Amino acid sequence: MIGDIPIFSEGKKTEVAVKSADYRAFVLDLIADLRAEAELKKTLIELQNVPPPVFLQFDPRRLRRVFYNLVHNATDAMLNGGTIFLRFKAAEKEIVTEIEDTGPGIPPEIADKLFQAFVTFGKTHGTGLGLSICKKIVEDYKGRIGVHYESGRGAIFAFALPLMK
Repeated sequence: MIGDIPIFSEGKKTEVAVKSADYRAFVLDLIADLRAEAELKKTLIELQNVPPPVFLQFDPRRLRRVFYNLVHNATDAMLNGGTIFLRFKAAEKEIVTEIEDTGPGIPPEIADKLFQAFVTFGKTHGTGLGLSICKKIVEDYKGRIGVHYESGRGAIFAFALPLMK
């Protein structure tokens, strides 16, 4: 993360090293590490569907940071453990990844501020940079990221990345 802070603080689009990779293989490889981290906080990670075998242009190290930041935030929000659900939807031009937790959710009045630097919610520690770094990484790949709230559910973060042409 320390290496990403200077990139983030420049405030402009960063040229990133990318390679063509199978998103399904990337996620399935990553899930074991995510589950091990989550289990330390009494949290389960459930794949609600298997990612489709689509190819994207990305740097695995940077995209891994997006997953780790979102999962870490979810485990922090669920003080007594819980479940994190991962869902994947392929569309004509993009793949959408949703990460939902069984925590208290995000109040609508804070949702539009969460991706700003140094904004944090529902955590006793943290820098408030994790989501802004996620946003920067996703946008560097010409994607988009957001959060939405549904009554009675936890936080639902989603990011979309373009498919290879």
